[in-house]
Amino acid sequence: MVHNAVMAFSFVALVGCASTQPWPVSTLEAEGIDAAVIESLVEDIEAGSYGLIDHFTVIRHGRIVADHHFEHDYLTISAPHVKRNHQYDYDHPDWHPYYLGTDMHTLQSVTKSITSVVLGIAMDEGFIPGGVETPAMSWFDAYHPDMTEPWRRAMTLEDLLTMRSGIDWNEMISYEDATNSCILLEDSDAWIQFIIDQPMREEPGTRFDYNSGVSVLLGKIVREATGRRIDDYAREKLFEPLGITDFHWKITPDGECDTEGGLYLSTHDLARIAQLFLQRGMWNGKRIVSEAWVEASVTPHVADVAPKNLGNDQGYGYQWWIPEHADGAPVIFMGNGYGGQFPVVVPELDLVIVFNAWNIHEPTERNLWSAMYRVVNAAGGTE
Repeated sequence: MVHNAVMAFSFVALVGCASTQPWPVSTLEAEGIDAAVIESLVEDIEAGSYGLIDHFTVIRHGRIVADHHFEHDYLTISAPHVKRNHQYDYDHPDWHPYYLGTDMHTLQSVTKSITSVVLGIAMDEGFIPGGVETPAMSWFDAYHPDMTEPWRRAMTLEDLLTMRSGIDWNEMISYEDATNSCILLEDSDAWIQFIIDQPMREEPGTRFDYNSGVSVLLGKIVREATGRRIDDYAREKLFEPLGITDFHWKITPDGECDTEGGLYLSTHDLARIAQLFLQRGMWNGKRIVSEAWVEASVTPHVADVAPKNLGNDQGYGYQWWIPEHADGAPVIFMGNGYGGQFPVVVPELDLVIVFNAWNIHEPTERNLWSAMYRVVNAAGGTE
């Protein structure tokens, strides 16, 4: 394993940062973070305790204070698992975890969180005048012969955003299980039709049920509302204003962007999305997305995604996870991608933490959540 660290300069375009606006850089000590804790964490990552961590970055007060890249031989690691040369073979080294040898890392379901940001911008610009209460199926008349089903007709945009669609979907099983609805979706030739064809199981808005299909519908809604595919719209309205110049977005057989898990960004550029939300939608004095959308996105509309798991109380907003919340407000919010993509925001600590990892087969000795909390505690927070 080769390990590189870049830190402790005043203002620099960091290695691997494909963007036009460099991050300011400081030190852990100067920004009030216990350096010994971070050094210990990095040692544990190097020792393999957390599996295949590709990049780990900490940003405090808008400055990068720790930035560690870890090299892994994915050609060798993935060789026993590769089944086909295809963008949805998660073991093929051309596609995962990096895109064709670049520093653009698969984000998996963090794509959902960024899709939500883009949808919010479209809403801010007036393309969806009915807001989150707009009937979700109003964009999909061409895909379904019978939109008179009461539950399907009642489904709102907010029901999609909060994973309470009521659609019959089976994703809370292993992604190596061929009956997983997301795997069936990714193997289909007509994604939108596949999702629309799933039956309704219950009344929308009543129960959280993780469903990557609804995130695909959200991307299609952006296209129908704005007249532009989401990658084109996001480039102008989100990525370029943040200084992000390089990204890749998988394209589905429908010709749409895969908005459930197909986006790639460098770790430093993913941190820009998290920092944008920490700054409540502002970037360099410019409003990118409304403060109202940021607040709504990280409000735990679902207070507990797994109420039978006593003591968990993990919330869910508009395609953002809220692992800690109090009195209806987030204490910590984050994106969460398959394999270990974690852009984490802790508003009270003015802190952003980003992990990009690729742990999809072997269990790890330590969970990445514990790594996140080690950083939070080092910055003065408590677990």
